[in-house]
Parts: sequence; structure tokens; C-alpha cells
Amino acid sequence: MSIPTSFAVAEPAAPFAAARRKSVAILVAIWAILQLGGIFTPGLLDDVDSVYLEVAREMLVRHDYVTPYVDGIRFFDKPPLMYWLAAGSMKIFGPHDWAGRLPLALLVLGLTLSVYALGKRLFGERGGFYSGLAIATSIGTYLFTRFYIPDVPLALWMTVSIHLLLIALDRVRAQQSALKPMLGFATITALNVLTKGLIGLVFPVGFALIFLLLTGQLAALRRLHLLASTALFLLITLPWHVLAALRNPAINTDARGWFWFYVINEHFMRFVGKRIPHDYGQVPVLIFWGMILAWLLPWAVFLPRAVRWSVTTLRSAGLKARESEAPLALFLWAIIVIGFFSLGSRQEYYALPALPALALLAGGQLARAEEPGHPGARKAAYFWTVWLLLPITTLAAVVCTWFAITAPIPPAGTDISALLTTNPDRYTLALGHLYDLTGQAMGFFHFPLILVAVSMYAAGLTAWLLRRAGRFYAANVTLAVAMMGNLWGMHEGLARFYPILGSKGLADAITAEFQPGDQIMLDGELTSGSSIAFYTRQPLHLINGRVNGPWYGSFWPDAADIFEDNNSLYEAWAGKERVFLMTYEPKKRTADLTPFGGVYVLKSEGGKTVLTNHP
Repeated sequence: MSIPTSFAVAEPAAPFAAARRKSVAILVAIWAILQLGGIFTPGLLDDVDSVYLEVAREMLVRHDYVTPYVDGIRFFDKPPLMYWLAAGSMKIFGPHDWAGRLPLALLVLGLTLSVYALGKRLFGERGGFYSGLAIATSIGTYLFTRFYIPDVPLALWMTVSIHLLLIALDRVRAQQSALKPMLGFATITALNVLTKGLIGLVFPVGFALIFLLLTGQLAALRRLHLLASTALFLLITLPWHVLAALRNPAINTDARGWFWFYVINEHFMRFVGKRIPHDYGQVPVLIFWGMILAWLLPWAVFLPRAVRWSVTTLRSAGLKARESEAPLALFLWAIIVIGFFSLGSRQEYYALPALPALALLAGGQLARAEEPGHPGARKAAYFWTVWLLLPITTLAAVVCTWFAITAPIPPAGTDISALLTTNPDRYTLALGHLYDLTGQAMGFFHFPLILVAVSMYAAGLTAWLLRRAGRFYAANVTLAVAMMGNLWGMHEGLARFYPILGSKGLADAITAEFQPGDQIMLDGELTSGSSIAFYTRQPLHLINGRVNGPWYGSFWPDAADIFEDNNSLYEAWAGKERVFLMTYEPKKRTADLTPFGGVYVLKSEGGKTVLTNHP
């Protein structure tokens, strides 16, 4: 494997260690500002964010860490590791939203440092540092850790498992024992499976087999301690899977057991787009590919040269050469992930496990641009800064500046929902609510728009000027700092948009009035206001909401009695106990409920209203 020229010569250990400490310190500081600084606000989002953390909270209440429940209903959609981590954090710090988010933030730190470590192996200290900067400040890493999903942790496990495999192969070539790195590979793969299911096994094992085949190292399998590694993998993964199957056997044709729902339905049927119930959107494949580049911005602008270098290296040196290890491993990694989801069902964020590979390619090329022996890489970095980075950042800055100047400031007391459109057919996508934005609604985002505009002007212009002056390190660090401002602007924008996406304000209003014996009802399915369950710590009764997430678990005998219809709502409304009803149609529901009792508005926010039958 080739070593960057700047590190090919023997260097004193002290300067090298100092460079490593400086790199790690900068990466940790960026992580702390972006991730720790963002776990306290805004509140949990309705849908998967609050559903997954409510599952973790109910694990603590039930003391059942095998069968997940949400709102008192069995919930088999995902494996348990993310629930366990959130439950453990809330056990230590209390059932707060920030405590539930903390494990995901820590996993992002792990991802940042693991990308740095692998980049250092493949491209030297500076290459590892730039790769870490890219993954820490890219749009995708930040955006998809604003809610609690397992895809960024999946990227972490992929990065570590591939690094361990490469270390194991090094030891095999050196006639040393590969037992420790292979046991690490097995452990990380097991965690991968417990995070996202079978793809946690398919991706790393598929990568390992194809990589060994392409590099002519299949014979190394005999020395990779497959029996010990497999035994450890099974020791970690089997207990939960066996217990979940035993505790959740088939009951009838509707409740066919944990194995059918989790293994068959959630994995194979979801892949071919026939999962029951069908409660998720589908991103067209061309848009899916384009989004992958968008998630790596601004660092994706350096990928063209990285791809050219990779292809040139593979052609000239061949797949079996050591200098081909980095481009082959990173290409294969990205192709396996992106190709897999291109063939099946896909959401906007499904390609995130490929993001570290692309960040490493970009970081490696930025490091090569600093080396005296690679003038082509230096010219390419400058070229793409001028002709791609600068136009993209300038365009983004101009658009944000335009809206910041022209969007009218909403009158005091205006609810943001009054200025949005509605596109319910898009809401099964993770970013579906972005289609609701209008020019008038931009008036709510003056400060975030200005922050993003300033950051984007600084990102493109400063990176160009510094790179032209030959200050490559300063250009890359400045780009990362500017991206921090951009990402923080996104965070501020999310906080302003929050009433549309979450219901913490409504939950707080209910909690202030709630008394034992009262009932909280949602007009529709659980995801329409699932954060209310987390913040009130009370069961939610669903009006005509036996669909999607809770549908399958509703067939089990121990399912909580939470499913209501209009008649049971009318009966409860006429009773003595207080009912809190969250609805998206307050006028219609007021007309429906008036014959059965008083109708009072407790709070309205984000297009949602809480009605109650007693003042």
C-alpha cells in the first residue's frame, strides 16, 4: 500500500504524536459543538424519533428488554440495540429526551474517530484528519442524527468492521495471528445485526468475501479463525433472537409470530416493497443516487478527482497490488451499500452506511493535494474548489439571502402551519414536510437563513482564497468551520419548524392539566402525535388508529386497550372523566362532539389542536 509522501520518511515520534493529538482534539471539539450542543432542542419528533425512544422508556417501565412495546402494544419493527442504549442512558440520567438522544450522539463521535483511524491507515495522518472532518461536518451525518434512527450507527459498524478485516489480513500476510481482529470483526458484525437486522451481516460479510475474491486472498480464510469468530457472533446475537421468538410465538393467521413479522416481513418483504402494512415511501433510484452526493456536501466536490485516482490506480497496479487496497476497499464498500438499496425499497437515508467510504476517498485526495509529488491532485483540488464548491456555496448563500430579505416577518402570534401547504402523500418520506414550505413561511427562518448564508459565503470564498495561496490545511479546516455554522443554521431552522414535526408543546399543556383518570386521545394513528406519549408518560388512545406501527401488535392478547372509534369517543366525551383529544381538524371535531358535551380548546400549535370536554 502506498504511503503519502509527507509521511513516507521517518519522522520523530513526538511531532507525529502531537499531530495526532491535534487532529483528535479538533474532531472531538467539532463533534461536541454540533452533536452535544444539539441534543437538548428541539423536542422529539412525532413518528420514528419519539416512537423508538418511547419503546426504550417502556422497556424501563416494564423491565422487559426482549419484547419491545410502544403505547402498550408489541412493536417488532427493529432489533433492540438502539432501544437498549437509549434505555440505559435514561436509566442513568432519567427519562429525558436529551438522555435518549445521548447514545446516538456518542455513536457519531465513534464514527468520526473510526473514519479518522481508517483514513490514517489508508492515507496517512493528514488523510485521516480530512476524512474525519468530512464525515463530521457533512450534511447527511448531521441531518440524520436529528432523529433517533439506526442508519448512522450502521455506518460506524461498517467502518470499524472493514478496518478490522484489513488489520486481520495484514497479520495473515505477516504470518501473525489474526484472532484478535477477527474476534473484533465478529463482535462489531453482531452489534451491526442488533442495530439494523440482517443487512448488518450481509454488508460486512459480503464485503469481506468479495474483497478476498478480487484480491486473490480467498486462501486466507483458513487463517481468519472463522469458527471462533462465528461462535462469538452467535453468542452475541442468538440470545435476543431466540428469546424474542420463544416469547412471541404465532397465535393465529393475523399474529403469525415474531419470526414472520421481524424476519420475513421486515426484511425480505420490505426489500421487495411488499411489507405489511405499507407505511413508508419510496425514493426513485436516480434521486436516491443524487442524494448520496448531497449528504456528503461540501466534501463531495472533491470526489471526481478521487474517483479518477482510484480508477487509475486500479488499472495500473491491478486489484491484487497493495497500493490498490485503499481504492478497491472504498469503491467496493460504497458499491455494495448503494447497489443493494438501488435494487430494493429505499428511503432518503438508506445509503448512509456508504458515506464513510466516500468521505475517505475525498479526505485522501485532499491529503494528496498537499504532497509535493502530486501536482495533479493539487490542481484538481483547486479546480473543483473554483468550479464546483464556490458556485454551489454561492448559490446556496444567494438563495438564503434572498429569502432572508424578501420573506415578510409573520405577525406576532402567527402559527407557522397557517403559512404552509400540505402534502400528506409525501409524509412517509423522512424529509416529506419540506415540500410544505412556502415563500411566506420563510419569514419564520430569518436568523437560520442569515446564518446559513454567511456560512456559505465564507465556505466557498475563504476556501478558494486560502487554496489559491497554497494554504491547504487552513482551507480545509476553514471549510469545516464554515459548515459548522451551516449545520447549526439547519438546527435553528428545525427548532422553528418543530411545531409541525413534533408535539412537545401540546404534551406540556396536557401534563399541566392532567389528573388521574383522565384520558388522552389522538385523532388518527400513533405517529400523528407519538411524542405526546413520551412527554406525558401516559397511554394514548387512538381514534380509528389501528393501522401501521401498532397494527400487528394489536392482535396479541396483552395488547393495551387503546383502540377507539367515533362511538367510543362520543361516549367518553359525555362522561365525567376529562378527555384530551389531539386533532388536525378542530372545527370538524367540535361540531361532532358538541352534542355530547362541552368542547374547549386547550392549546393549538403546528396545525394541531388539543380539545377537552371539561374546562
